[in-house]
Amino acid sequence: MNSAVLSSQISGSLLITFLASFLIWLMFTGLLVLWLIDGKIKKEQVLHAIFASLVAWTISQMIKNLIPMERPFELNGGLPLTITIPNDGAFPSSHATVAFALAGSIWAHDKKIGIIFIILALGVAIGRVMSNVHFTLDVATGAFIGFAIAILVDKLHLGKLIK
Repeated sequence: MNSAVLSSQISGSLLITFLASFLIWLMFTGLLVLWLIDGKIKKEQVLHAIFASLVAWTISQMIKNLIPMERPFELNGGLPLTITIPNDGAFPSSHATVAFALAGSIWAHDKKIGIIFIILALGVAIGRVMSNVHFTLDVATGAFIGFAIAILVDKLHLGKLIK
């Protein structure tokens, strides 16, 4: 194998690992930026996103315990391109669930910034599939759960409840 092909494969693997494991932390950093931007709306937006992501993550963990499913690398014998928790089920993807809960919360408050977060959440979902740790159904279900919880949290207007 020549060095150009090897270099390309390593770059591709690093990109997939970034999407699968680190992009979600960039999304949380984006929440910090929104928090620091002056304004009550931005702070409420961030609180909704954090609460929605916690609820969505909890629901995804409950489903994983009820419906344990193997991960792609366990079935196809390939190697995962990211670290996974041993014996943690694949369905639904918790990363996709949380990423889309964050994105949906931001989108509910601000469509322009929300589109950026949705694109980032799609990157997380694609990375999880390409890294051989989830099937498309796992991330699609996670996306649905995350977005649904985000919209529900937005409709409840939690900021009004804590005043």
